[in-house]
Amino acid sequence: MRGRFITFEGGEGSGKSTQAKLLAERLRPFGIGVVLTREPGGSTGAEAVRHVLLSGAAKPLGAHAEAILFAAARDDHIRHTIQPALERGRWVISDRFVDSTRVYQGTLGNVDPKLIQGLERITVGDLKPDITFILDVSTEIGLARAQARRGKEEADRSWSISNGDRDRQEIKDFPYHGDPASAQDCLAAQTLGIAGGAAHRERQIKRLCARVNAARSEYLSALGIASRQFG
Repeated sequence: MRGRFITFEGGEGSGKSTQAKLLAERLRPFGIGVVLTREPGGSTGAEAVRHVLLSGAAKPLGAHAEAILFAAARDDHIRHTIQPALERGRWVISDRFVDSTRVYQGTLGNVDPKLIQGLERITVGDLKPDITFILDVSTEIGLARAQARRGKEEADRSWSISNGDRDRQEIKDFPYHGDPASAQDCLAAQTLGIAGGAAHRERQIKRLCARVNAARSEYLSALGIASRQFG
C-alpha cells in the first residue's frame, strides 16, 4: 500500500524542521516507516544542486534559471527518494516542496507562472502531498530563530550577502513574512500559527498530530492494523 506524503511550508525560522522531526518521532512508535527529507535536497543529485543554489552561484543567471535548477533538484528528489519510499509504504515528511517554488520563485521572484506550471507538470506530475502544513511566524521571531541557530548549523548556511550576516533565503523571506496572506493565497493548505518556546512547540505538535490522525487511521485500517490515537 502506498505511504503518505506530508509537507511543511513557511518562512525561515518558522519551525518547519522542528515540527517535521517531531511528527516523525510520533509516527515511528506505531510501526510506520518514516522518511524525513528536505528541499532543495533530499537525494544525491538534489543535494548537489542545493549547493549551487545556496552558494549564490546561480544568482547571475536570473530567477528563471534558478526556477529550472529547483525543478531539476526536485525531479531527482522525487525519483530517488520520495516516490520509492511511498511505493514501499513509507510516510515521507518533507521540509518544503512545490509550494515554496510557487511562492519564492513565482509570486516573489516574478517568474512566469506558465514556466512554474510547466516545470511542475514535468517534474511532479500527479504527485501531490496528502497534507501540507504552512507554519507562519512574524519576521522578527523567524529571523531571530534563524540567526540564533547559525552557530550550530554553520555547514548548512545559505549564501551570505556582502553587506551583512543575513543569508539569501532570509532576505527573500521578508516579503513572505510581511504579507503571509498573499503567499497563502498560492497554497491550498492548512494554516498553523507558531509561537516560540518549548511549551508552544508541544501544543503545536499536538494540534498537528490531531490533523494527521485521520490519514494515519485510514492507512492502518487498510493494512488491517488496529488504530489508536497519538499526539
